[in-house]
Amino acid sequence: MNGDSLRTHARLERLCSPAIWAEGPVWLPQEDAVVFSDVKGNRMFRWSRRGELSLYRSPSHYANGNARDGEGRVISCEHGRRGISRTESDGEVRLLIDRVDGKRFNSPNDVAVRSDGTLWFTDPPYGIIGDEEGYKSESQVVGCYLYSFDPRDGSLTIAACDLQRPNGLAFSPDEKWLYVADMSIVDFPTQGRRELRVYAVNGRELEAGRRFATVEPGFPDGFCVDRAGNLFCSCADGVLVFDPQGRQIDKISVPERVSNCTFGGPNGDELYITATTSLYRMVLNTRG
Repeated sequence: MNGDSLRTHARLERLCSPAIWAEGPVWLPQEDAVVFSDVKGNRMFRWSRRGELSLYRSPSHYANGNARDGEGRVISCEHGRRGISRTESDGEVRLLIDRVDGKRFNSPNDVAVRSDGTLWFTDPPYGIIGDEEGYKSESQVVGCYLYSFDPRDGSLTIAACDLQRPNGLAFSPDEKWLYVADMSIVDFPTQGRRELRVYAVNGRELEAGRRFATVEPGFPDGFCVDRAGNLFCSCADGVLVFDPQGRQIDKISVPERVSNCTFGGPNGDELYITATTSLYRMVLNTRG
């Protein structure tokens, strides 16, 4: 598939601009709406396809990445409480986990839900290095790991420990592979990574990772995968599109720095993009 075949005649639309730092879009089909975080604003918004913008949650415990589980509930990474929460069907926000071996996580950043109900999330330090996106604090764990967590029995596994600054993550359509962004170039300019890495999934753990693609300008943050296995990844000035072999096949230019994206809409062909202050949308010839 080439880049031209992904596009429709639709243009990029700016839907709303309510945020200080927009992140973590998640499509809620039962509401015909997108929920996304304003991390630095300590709140979350809901934009419906009727064009209505509303406050979804405030304060949000500095929520960042969000996902939807098999029952349609919102799973959120909270910098403030340094844990993973779930919004129940009655609206209750339940903290599912915030510690590993009795020690607090750094600041869970992004989460992916596998079809078996397990939650996979990254844990860089961005919510504890200052008070802008959480609460400044010392790290209680040795490194920045990627975890798999089963909310049914509370079991937690360190799935990967070779990442320096893990951020966004997403499974391939068949769930045999897990893609993870490493944006350590921000903290380690001479030795850090600006790449997407890929891991073979082996139960609750991952095999050794390898570089899948380099992301520039800027660095990779959040991303999503379509049903053909193409990756749509944030960068400094848009969304880069990589095929399943790691070749760049397209780029969607966006006038603000992009943080994340997800597929949604009634047909699953609408790409929702969070970028700095705004939520954008583009209709594509592919589905999530």
